[in-house]
Amino acid sequence: MYNNKVELIGYYGSDLTHAQSAWTSTSRDLTEDKLNRVDKLLKMLAENGHHTPFEKSSLHFLVTCDQASHIHLLKHRVGVSVNAASLRYREFKDDKFYVPEDWPDTFQQDLIEFTEQANEFYHTYLDILIPVVGRKRAKESARFFKTMNSQITMDVMFNWRSFYHFLNLRNKPDAQLEIREIAQNMLSLVKGIEGNPFEHTIKAFNV
Repeated sequence: MYNNKVELIGYYGSDLTHAQSAWTSTSRDLTEDKLNRVDKLLKMLAENGHHTPFEKSSLHFLVTCDQASHIHLLKHRVGVSVNAASLRYREFKDDKFYVPEDWPDTFQQDLIEFTEQANEFYHTYLDILIPVVGRKRAKESARFFKTMNSQITMDVMFNWRSFYHFLNLRNKPDAQLEIREIAQNMLSLVKGIEGNPFEHTIKAFNV
C-alpha cells in the first residue's frame, strides 16, 4: 500500500519568459522600466484572458498515482504531455496500490484484501494465458484483473496555461480527493522552486 506521489523533475521559463512573449508585438528588449512592470503586465494578461504568452513555459512532473487519477490527468490533453508506464508491455512485479486514508480501518482492510487477491489473479492468469493466447495478448488482457486503485507512474508535462486549466478544475473542493491532492502537491512544488521564478504568474492567476 502506497500514497500517491508527485515529484517536480524539471521546468523551463519564468515570469520574465511570459512577459517577453507578450512584448513580442512591441519590443522584447528589457529595460528597467519594463522589469518593474512585469507583475502588472502578467496580472492584466491573466485577468483579460490573454493567456497565449503563458504557453511559453513548461512544468515537468513525475506522478505515481491510482488509475482513477490517471484518467483525470489524461482528460487534460491541450498543452499537456502524458506518458505512463503500461501494463500492456510488461508485467508489473511490485503491485503498488492506493487505499483512501479517509475510509474507516475495516473498510481499508477489506479493500487491501480485495486488491491483493486481484493482484494474485493477475499474475496467475498472466502465466496461464501465455500458452493459450500468446505472451503479448496475455499481458494485454491479464491486466483486467487490476483494480482501479492500482498505481502507475506517469511522466506529465504542462505549459503554464494548461497547468492553470488543470488547477482550475482539479484543485477545487468538488474535485475527487485524490486528484485534488495531486494538484495541490504540484502547485506547492512549483511555489517552492528556488528563486520563485513564477511568483508573479501565480499571483496573476490567484492560485
